[in-house]
Amino acid sequence: MAARLSLLILLVALACVPGTATAAPARLPVPYDFLAGIRAELANPGGSLPGTNDFSCRPTPRHPHPVVLLHGSGGGRQTNWATLAPVLKNDGYCVFAPTYGALARVWPVSALGGLGPKLDSAWDVKRFIDRVRAATGADQVDLVGHSLGTEIPTYWMKYLGGRGEVAHYVSLAPYWRQGPDDDDARGEAIASFRRSLGIAEPVRPACPECSSPPKDLDFNRAVREPTPYLPGVAYTNIVTRDDEIVTPYTAGLLDGPPGTRVRNIVVQDGCSRDRSDHMSITSNRRSAALVLNALDLAHPRPVPCVDVSPVTGG
Repeated sequence: MAARLSLLILLVALACVPGTATAAPARLPVPYDFLAGIRAELANPGGSLPGTNDFSCRPTPRHPHPVVLLHGSGGGRQTNWATLAPVLKNDGYCVFAPTYGALARVWPVSALGGLGPKLDSAWDVKRFIDRVRAATGADQVDLVGHSLGTEIPTYWMKYLGGRGEVAHYVSLAPYWRQGPDDDDARGEAIASFRRSLGIAEPVRPACPECSSPPKDLDFNRAVREPTPYLPGVAYTNIVTRDDEIVTPYTAGLLDGPPGTRVRNIVVQDGCSRDRSDHMSITSNRRSAALVLNALDLAHPRPVPCVDVSPVTGG
C-alpha cells in the first residue's frame, strides 16, 4: 500500500513539473510571398517545405483527409506552396506535395515540374496519391491545385482509378473552358521525340481500376468532356480578373451539371484591393482563407480584404 501511495505521489509530482506535458506543435512561419517558394528551393535543393511530405502524419477527426498540393507548369513541391503549405499545416492538416512531370531527376531540372507529357504527369500524381493514402490510412484526400495542377488530377480521377478518392477539390486559376495550350504542345512534342529515339515510355504498373478515354479525345478534351466534374466531390474554383496566363479569366468559371457541387469565386468580388495575378493567387491571406473555407465547409472563417500585389502576394 505504501509503495502504491509513493508511486501516486511521484506521478502527481511529475505532472506538475514544467515541460513534462506534451507540448503543442510549433506553428510554422507563413510567408505571404510567392517568391519565398523559390528561395526555399534554392536553400534546400530538391527538398520539401517544412511540415510537408511527412508520411508518418495521421489525419485528425477534424481534418480526416490529407491535403495534396499540385503545382502549376514549371512549378514544384517547394516553389509553388511556400504560403499555403504552412497555412494548412498550422490548421492541423497532413500536407503533401509532389513534383510531378519533371524532365529529369537531377537538380535543378528536377525542381521544374509539369513540363513533360501530360499522361506521364497524371501517372506521377496517381502514384503519389496512392502512397499518401496507403501511409495515412485515409480513404480520400483533398486536393488543392494551381493552374496545370487543376487539370492533371482530373485525368487521374476520371481514368486512372481516382474516382471516389477525393472529397474536396480546390482549383486556383483553373482553365476549364480552354482548348489545347502550350503545355499540351510541349508534352506531345516530347513524347514524339522520345518515340523517334526509340525510348520506351515510363514503366507503369498494372492498373485494373484504370479506364481509357474515348479514342477520339486528346488529353485536353478527355479532361473536359463532357465535364471535368465528378459526383461526390465538393469543387471550388478560385480565379482572379488580373490573371495574365489564363485569359480570359472566365475560362476558370464553369458550373457543374446536375448531381455535382461546384462553387465559383472571383477574388475581386467584394475586395477591389486584391490585385493577385496567376502566381500570387496562391500566396496571400485572402486566398488562404478561401482555401481553408473550401476544405472545411462546416467551420467558415472571415475572408479578409487586404492589399494583394501581383507576383508576390501579401
